[in-house]
Amino acid sequence: MSSFLLEAGIQRDGTTEAEQVQSKKDSHRVFLRHRIKVSMNMFRTEPLELRAKMSLFVIALILCAGFAPAQTCFTASDMDEPTRAALVNTAKRYFDMAAGGDSAALRKNSIASVASDFSGIETVVKQNQANFSGAQATPRAPFWLKAEGTAPFERAEFLCGVFGKNGQTADSAVFEIPNLLPGNYAVVTLDLPTAKQPCAASFVLQQEGKDWKVGGFYVKETQIAGHDGNWFAERARAFKTKGQNRNAWLYYIEARDLAVPVPFMYTQTTDRLADESETVKPADLPLGGNTIELAAGGKTRRLTTLFPLGLGQDLDLVAKYQSADVSNTAQTFQDNIAVIKALVAKYPEFRDAFDGVVARAVEPTTGRDYGSLLPMKEIK
Repeated sequence: MSSFLLEAGIQRDGTTEAEQVQSKKDSHRVFLRHRIKVSMNMFRTEPLELRAKMSLFVIALILCAGFAPAQTCFTASDMDEPTRAALVNTAKRYFDMAAGGDSAALRKNSIASVASDFSGIETVVKQNQANFSGAQATPRAPFWLKAEGTAPFERAEFLCGVFGKNGQTADSAVFEIPNLLPGNYAVVTLDLPTAKQPCAASFVLQQEGKDWKVGGFYVKETQIAGHDGNWFAERARAFKTKGQNRNAWLYYIEARDLAVPVPFMYTQTTDRLADESETVKPADLPLGGNTIELAAGGKTRRLTTLFPLGLGQDLDLVAKYQSADVSNTAQTFQDNIAVIKALVAKYPEFRDAFDGVVARAVEPTTGRDYGSLLPMKEIK
């Protein structure tokens, strides 16, 4: 069930996604937004959602009721040194395979469900090899996740570290993973100061016998145009002060994305961002599964998704809308441009926050899509 999700390479003239990747002038940007969805269904698709912090009352209720935890998290300080070293060294060994372009070795060391559909990871390895080559990987503290039982967990939740009276602390984390099979897992993240842009490579490992196998691979940037999650959070607060709540909300989403190496991880920082973002959550944007109507080019379009997307030195705004048929690319390109112009005309504050706007027409029944990018300075 492995699949590959690409969030990059959108051309102004409108092309298929495969053509976009091949023809994008700044091809080095592509590697920054690759996401692997693996057999454990760990990785969410865009847009990222901000999660409200966990209630301590719920945690206390579970513990006081005397239930034995079926999901247990061990932080680096909970592990003995041989276990911690084994996890870190395994991740570094797999990273060396990726940096060397040795997809065959990575596949050989993957769990069966990932190895049987390895094209996504292989693509990521090829497109990252030049960036990874020579990079000195610095490991973060690993997490060991133990899921006990005989049936899959609809939503496994791992509480890691020490929690305080108000919830998470600087030393805690929560992992929420849907449809997880019982077993021993680990999340190991390596920070990579590559020549083009700092990024993080995270391995989701699954234990088979005495070995730790690749169960997932995730590569993402840790900065956009030299700015980290803290910068985006400060900009979100500045937009809030100016009354630009839509920009504030979208910047909070980007801040959350940059704050953690994998989207199923939550920390004290992401919980605080979630609390702050609730004060500016707009009611007139397509959020949480809701859609909105937008008059564009003499037609009424239904927008389904709106989210920020970092591409190298730019932060663009992506708008997805429903289209009955995207096969006529020339017409769809015109439709995309009309949607872009109408969106910015309706919400002019977007000019202050984004370098460009991407419109993606999506067929509701097939999922086929077609995207076009227009720099903000060219939107009249």
